[in-house]
Amino acid sequence: MDPGFLERHWQDLPNAARLRHTGGFRRLRTTMPPQSPVAWSTFITGTDPLEHGIFDFVHRDPKTMQPYSSMSRTLDARFKLSLGPYVLPLASARMETLRRGQSFWEILADRHTPVAVIHMPTNFPPVNVGKALAGMGTPDLRGTQGTFTYFTDDPEELARNVPGGRIVKVHPENGRFILPVEGPPNSLRKDLRFATVDLAVEVDPEHRAARLSMGAPLAILNQGEWSDWLSAEFPLLGWLAGARGMLRVYAKELHPRLAIYVSPVNIDPRSPDLTISAPSYYSREVARDIGPFYTQGIAEDTSAYRQGILTMEEFLRQGALVQSDEMKLLRHSLDEFREGLLFFYFSTVDQNSHMLWGKHEPELLAVYRAVDGAIGEVVRRFPDANIIVMSDHGFNSFDRSVNLNTWLWQQGFLALQGPPGGEDEMFANVDWSRTQAYALGLNGLYLNIAGREKSGNLHRGAESQAVLRKLSAELLQFRDAKDGRQVVEVVSPTRAEFGPDMIVGYGRGFRASWQTALGAVPHDVMEDNLQAWIGDHCMASDQVPGVLFSNRPIRAGSPHLWDITATILGEFGVAKTGGMIGQSVF
Repeated sequence: MDPGFLERHWQDLPNAARLRHTGGFRRLRTTMPPQSPVAWSTFITGTDPLEHGIFDFVHRDPKTMQPYSSMSRTLDARFKLSLGPYVLPLASARMETLRRGQSFWEILADRHTPVAVIHMPTNFPPVNVGKALAGMGTPDLRGTQGTFTYFTDDPEELARNVPGGRIVKVHPENGRFILPVEGPPNSLRKDLRFATVDLAVEVDPEHRAARLSMGAPLAILNQGEWSDWLSAEFPLLGWLAGARGMLRVYAKELHPRLAIYVSPVNIDPRSPDLTISAPSYYSREVARDIGPFYTQGIAEDTSAYRQGILTMEEFLRQGALVQSDEMKLLRHSLDEFREGLLFFYFSTVDQNSHMLWGKHEPELLAVYRAVDGAIGEVVRRFPDANIIVMSDHGFNSFDRSVNLNTWLWQQGFLALQGPPGGEDEMFANVDWSRTQAYALGLNGLYLNIAGREKSGNLHRGAESQAVLRKLSAELLQFRDAKDGRQVVEVVSPTRAEFGPDMIVGYGRGFRASWQTALGAVPHDVMEDNLQAWIGDHCMASDQVPGVLFSNRPIRAGSPHLWDITATILGEFGVAKTGGMIGQSVF
């Protein structure tokens, strides 16, 4: 939620407005950088990024220079048995979170306070106390943050991989299409080939309708309809081993061409192959009560919209499906709640703001109004509870993309063996022997330190500090040649050993390009943002504060995210621990 948006629409959001008057409302200071995994990790631990170790969506391994997700990683089974094309693990692989520090609900649970934490971002795999469903950071069954598939027989379409998805060409046989749906990479095979299942689509020759089946009939869809959740079994070792997932199908077009959208294959909460809840059986209990629900951590398919696969109207309908699942989960959580702490996260304001900000105000207001209705339901059902409504950041426009590695090359901090222009190639043509600094992630800037980076050449101490000071000064002088605006508003050295050496806080309307996030060096330093992703928050933190409401008066004049952590502990009579730095807002 964004405070400025709220202030423009108090009359349309009666439950938020009522909390504002009966308790209090403040802008909520956020982390630097104001990225979701960073901010939520600060809220979870009550510490700053230097303590919890999350600085960006993307971190890098300095020994290989390869990027990886900052939130969690898979640890393979240590002992394996090779058998022909298969590799059979003798123990289970496991996931682990990369966030350091103790969560505040662990502290509460240790003191016998009942806790329920539903869809907490960066809580994958979930902390195993109380009741929990994992949130942002939970992968699809493929192991990505969401990979859709678009099947079509359009002769003008090209089969290819696109960011966040795949476009697959198919051909009919007597009105029947076989759509190969990819599931997880088969970890039992040496080649890690994706396990697949065939989705058969039989199109009615006269009506715009089709029958779907995967061995057994699954559904009948009319053109323009979404399916319910469909179960999919992916064989891994014949009939001996398999993986179960679930997916949704959208019949975009059935006549005269076929155009079928298949959602990312979600982990099935009724039979999860990865741990998505605490206790591990909790997701099955919830699904038994309310039916299957989205488990992918970022479920709104912004990628399909950005690639033109879904129109805005179709994207909003898919978002409404996510929001419907969230409301079912909220009501189930409220039905179970008796005492202690209940945390519940809504994703739809954030994801819709990325696509609607500044240009589609009525559509975004409808999303806000749905969440406002949820706030009202909570207040009505638990009028005597202490209620906090918060967001980890707000929003701003994303007008201009900054290719930070290209700027570093122009300023002489990054050396190339040829001209820039590797639009999507990570560190293409970089000459590491002469490079002093490079960018990776949405706000991170690294020095090329000898003994730390794979081919580092800067000595620690005076030399690296001199480069850092020079970088800071030049970044703050960085102006957009288009209109002279200041591109970088603030720079923050981190003192982190393996995180970025500096956080770059962009000014209003600017953000690092998608290419910068993965280490590319495109031709131009600045570009107009022409993509559908038009709102963002990965800039200077004072540009995108979050919100704080409560049904209790808020005494703090300028609260920070970590103050909410201290407030929650204080409400249960628990003192701060370790490196926690906040104060109660009440």
